[in-house]
Amino acid sequence: MTIRAAYSDWATTYDTDRNLTRDLDQVVTRNTLKARHVDNILELGCGTGKNTLFLRGIADRLCTFDFSDGMIRQAQAKITSDNRNHPDNVLFIMADLSRNWPCTDQSVDLIVCNLVLEHIADLAFIFAEAHRILVKDGYFFLCELHPFKQYQGKKATFERGDQQIQIDAFVHHLSDFLDAAMANGFALEQLREWWHETDSPTSPRLVSFMFKNDD
Repeated sequence: MTIRAAYSDWATTYDTDRNLTRDLDQVVTRNTLKARHVDNILELGCGTGKNTLFLRGIADRLCTFDFSDGMIRQAQAKITSDNRNHPDNVLFIMADLSRNWPCTDQSVDLIVCNLVLEHIADLAFIFAEAHRILVKDGYFFLCELHPFKQYQGKKATFERGDQQIQIDAFVHHLSDFLDAAMANGFALEQLREWWHETDSPTSPRLVSFMFKNDD
């Protein structure tokens, strides 16, 4: 099963399946970004919208990408049913992050990417596109499965009947993120490792980066 097909299949149960990685990512993202408010945010890989409602509240305009039609439908339903009387400031776009992004140069203040890059082979392309569309001194926030988990063979996994479906992934070392960022004009402002409260303290579940477009 392709990565796209797997996520479209998973979309209907993604929010209700037991998923400590998803839950921790949501907490990390809110705690890291809650004090910010910016004009334009680009969300890479909105999934079912678990962070989209939050990001909508800290941006004047939010554009969000995903390449799974099933996931985008779930995210759009969340926005439609939201009754907090926000203006209609969210644009959903079907997009493959491994191809040129449909954004103009220097048009975004903050890019947010959660639990996506394990499914992308070429980190350099991601950072090059991020550098292109971010304003000077804009920020790129990433929260990803920690490579320590990947070394143990952990992958995004869901169940269908009695079958466990593992989604294909690429292992990216911490140095891979840092090298790709530095090669594309970013400076590291923060790197943090995160554990769910049920995790062993010896193996972090997530890693987050805050990069600044410094070039």
